Amino acid sequence: MATMATRVAVYARVSTTEQTCENQLGDLRAYCQARGWEHVTEHVDHGVSGTREKRPALDKLMIEVKARRIDVVVVAAFDRFGRSVSHLVASLELFRHLGVEFISLREQIDTGSPLGQAVFTIIAAIAQLERSLIVERVKAGLRRARADGKQLGRPVVGLDADHARLALAKVGSLRKAASLLGISTRTIARRLHG
Repeated sequence: MATMATRVAVYARVSTTEQTCENQLGDLRAYCQARGWEHVTEHVDHGVSGTREKRPALDKLMIEVKARRIDVVVVAAFDRFGRSVSHLVASLELFRHLGVEFISLREQIDTGSPLGQAVFTIIAAIAQLERSLIVERVKAGLRRARADGKQLGRPVVGLDADHARLALAKVGSLRKAASLLGISTRTIARRLHG
């Protein structure tokens, strides 16, 4: 469990620059103080949507985690940290692998406790179920489209080997010839060698 020398990182985020992280930070600071943690760094993203791939403060925090310079990550709520269930689960998997505890105040989750580990396992199972359902829906949609006679994939390109050779001779490289003809390099290569 955590000791006085525990290296803690708190993360707070608000979606717009008009909002403030002070409520989140106040709760996070109080929690860390109550646990007796003195080595606390704050990572704050202002005006950054939770769905954005890049979040500067979170990215920096994750670099610190991967470098094993953080023992505990504390957030006000799941939705302040994860941009999706899959992002949250992937992050928690990384934390578990590196021995980093994750605490979310609103959900009262502490992965350092047996109950927190159980809740994480449930969240991971739900995320896996969600991924499986999406895959099954996509496959069902493709089957339905095929049954309706729809052609899937890229349209067939009407290009013969002579036109491919002329384009290649004109520009000198497969990539430029493909660009000139508006097709992929793979398609022109197949016409030339097929």
